[in-house]
Amino acid sequence: MTRQIIIERIIKIMEQLPENKAIEISDFSDFIFKCFEKQELARGIQKLVSGSQTFEFLKCEEEIYSLADLKEVYNF
Repeated sequence: MTRQIIIERIIKIMEQLPENKAIEISDFSDFIFKCFEKQELARGIQKLVSGSQTFEFLKCEEEIYSLADLKEVYNF
């Protein structure tokens, strides 16, 4: 089934429904579209972050403290 056929089918169905049911379908389609937009936005952000060099410094973080820096050693 092509996209155009699906659209035409939905239009025919909505023309036969009472106005309150058509509004429900419209509200539901808005909800589905907003969910889709959020998913696409999250994917885009994830793609940007994964390809970014911003946090590369965390991968090779140097040790600034050692056991010799401890003033007291607690043995449990």
